[in-house]
Amino acid sequence: MSERIAELRQKIDEIDEKILLLLKERFEIVKEIGREKRKHGMPLRDLERENQKYKQITEKALKLKLNPEAVREVYREIIDMSVHAQEE
Repeated sequence: MSERIAELRQKIDEIDEKILLLLKERFEIVKEIGREKRKHGMPLRDLERENQKYKQITEKALKLKLNPEAVREVYREIIDMSVHAQEE
């Protein structure tokens, strides 16, 4: 393997680490939201908020020249994980 590929892969590893740390932070906040929702008798799933989030993500993906459907799929998983985290 070339040295350049190794360098680039190292950068990817560093980005992946940051993504994981941000996901951890996100899920900590999500769990707190879940506690607040239960405390106030609110449903855990907020479809209006989810749809708003998908719209924002799609627009941002387009601006960044990313495939909006692929990004939406990634966020669909993140949101599903978030709902499950709120149940804990």
